[in-house]
Amino acid sequence: SMSQPRQNRALVIVNTDFCGSDGDVVFATRRGAKREAEKLSKVLSRLNYEVKLMHNKTAKEIEDLYQQECGCEHGEYFVSIISSHGEEGVIFGSDSEPVKLTRIFQILSSEQRRVLTKIPKIFFIQACRGGELDQGVVVECDSGEPEPEREPDCFSHYLSIPPQTAVMFACSPGYVAFLNLSGSMFLRALLKVLEGEERHLDLNRLMTRVNWEVAFCCQARGTYKGCKEMPCFVTNLLEEVLPFSA
Repeated sequence: SMSQPRQNRALVIVNTDFCGSDGDVVFATRRGAKREAEKLSKVLSRLNYEVKLMHNKTAKEIEDLYQQECGCEHGEYFVSIISSHGEEGVIFGSDSEPVKLTRIFQILSSEQRRVLTKIPKIFFIQACRGGELDQGVVVECDSGEPEPEREPDCFSHYLSIPPQTAVMFACSPGYVAFLNLSGSMFLRALLKVLEGEERHLDLNRLMTRVNWEVAFCCQARGTYKGCKEMPCFVTNLLEEVLPFSA
């Protein structure tokens, strides 16, 4: 008889509580992030992924989780969702220690791991990439010319995405990503797309749908009223892929 095809795997890491080495709270608690990660995990299971959902992992534990993936049998795709605090090129462990994204990519595409090197690896990253607020487009303005901001050196991160890897960030380099009690703009948009018919689209078109959702259906309220967010998709995939068309 035909052997069962290997199941696709997904690793979902959500950090909501952070403390420093002295036990002090360094970053704010990310309320709303846990339920959202649970919903995404359920949807991925329905789409035939074997999902590992991990809460509040330190920087070292996060690296170890990706090392462990290298020892697993993999199907056609590997998907990972990371929801945490971050800055450009970095996400933070629950111990407030940084993990470089390039380090994670390196673990998964190391030469010893033939299986993972060959298959498409798709990341969704809900984390800030700096402290800039996106005010949307200002049409009229009474104040003087805005100061030119120093461009974050973001292309160095883009260029270090290995082959067969695609990354979708919640926001553009240098900017904050929004999260409130009902979840984040970005992962909520992703969830909506994965629950709908758009999930059958190839990844590029699916990401464009997520962009559309965030651009037109999301706007910060409260303190950041009117602020927007623009996701950012970087891909080094070598063919069209339909990872959610189970």
